[in-house]
Amino acid sequence: MNVRVDETTAQAARERALARGVSVNRYIEELVQRDAAEVGRSFVDAAADFMKSYESVFADEFEALEAGGLPGGKGTGGLPTA
Repeated sequence: MNVRVDETTAQAARERALARGVSVNRYIEELVQRDAAEVGRSFVDAAADFMKSYESVFADEFEALEAGGLPGGKGTGGLPTA
């Protein structure tokens, strides 16, 4: 893969790679991998926040199902229970 960047960006990449003791290619590869990991971490964090925010709603729904009712606390809907 070839990537074109302006000279300022290219020089910054060379300097940072040299400071880390890696090639420019390895430096860019590490940046992309780190960015991809951050996206994954952001998704997991958002999912955890969602579950925390709606924990009581899910608990109520599952309790209703376990008690033989329908989701939303609507009883059995006229269906026989076991």
